[in-house]
Amino acid sequence: MTSQAITAQANLHHQYFLGLQLMVAVEESKETVFDWMFRLFRRQHEEKFLSSFDKLGLSDLPHAVACAKYHVLSNSMGGVAVEYMEESDTKAWVRFRYPRWMYAGPAICGIPVEASRGFLHGWYAQNGVSLGNPRLGFVCVSEDVTGQYGLCGYFKEYDHDLSAEERLVFAPDETPPPYDPDKQPQPPAAEWSEARLAKANRNYAMEYVRNGIQALTEVVGRDRAVELGQRAACLTGLQQYRALADRLNLAEGGASEAADFLKLVMTGLGDECLIETGEDGSVQVRQQGLRIARGLGEAERAALLDCWIELWRGAIHSGRAFLDISCERTPDQIIWKITPK
Repeated sequence: MTSQAITAQANLHHQYFLGLQLMVAVEESKETVFDWMFRLFRRQHEEKFLSSFDKLGLSDLPHAVACAKYHVLSNSMGGVAVEYMEESDTKAWVRFRYPRWMYAGPAICGIPVEASRGFLHGWYAQNGVSLGNPRLGFVCVSEDVTGQYGLCGYFKEYDHDLSAEERLVFAPDETPPPYDPDKQPQPPAAEWSEARLAKANRNYAMEYVRNGIQALTEVVGRDRAVELGQRAACLTGLQQYRALADRLNLAEGGASEAADFLKLVMTGLGDECLIETGEDGSVQVRQQGLRIARGLGEAERAALLDCWIELWRGAIHSGRAFLDISCERTPDQIIWKITPK
């Protein structure tokens, strides 16, 4: 598994998630965007939040402090710049810096505020509930797409139990305390090597794709989610192939070169690919492992792979040579067949 291929996979899945957000924002209602982001981030929260506390060394800290440090540490592993400012054991700030990973580049201009509100309600308002602390809430003082200074706010432990509406409130007139670089949390160095951090960055982007497709299915139904997911995937692959090939130092060519591209780029997932050449000039790539779909139920796996395959079709179709790409799926592998037109 090459470091360049790991980075390529992280970048591609990030771009795909951006494209999917824009596709949904353009073609669906703002209410759908909110519901999708809410479900996506609630799913992420339930899968990752408590299970990561011990890994990040946060279990023994006051809850407000632990939550703020969690967001700094977990996001930094995904390549997201977040700053931490602690006022007390019961009040700790986070500030996400631009450029925002969630809405990289000019994509931020096409995202409605409902996306931000969805993930605030889906994740930030749920921290106290997950920790069993009914007094813990989040106060948002700045948002991503409102022309303020980026997502910023603080976790606060109140002196009374909070209602559901009080777990997330907005206070745009408040300002965070000064940033102190010496007080920024760092992951345990002994456990988080450079190689592990690179894989964490890749996994961070992949999880948004995995959970994003499933959450979208819950909101708009399987057929519509797959329609949007496939089109966004194909366009992302078409748009991103050149950058992927340049990063991996691969030459453009015919079926053989396309197979070499798939084999090398999939090492960034830890998947094994075997190449076989047919007498008709076709090349077959047998991909085993399918990290992208590990741990998913049958229906979730099928919907995800229906979309994900289009990333690679798009990438290969962007080349100068015109190629046909078909694929056969089994529970543990994809068999790609690439044939010159």
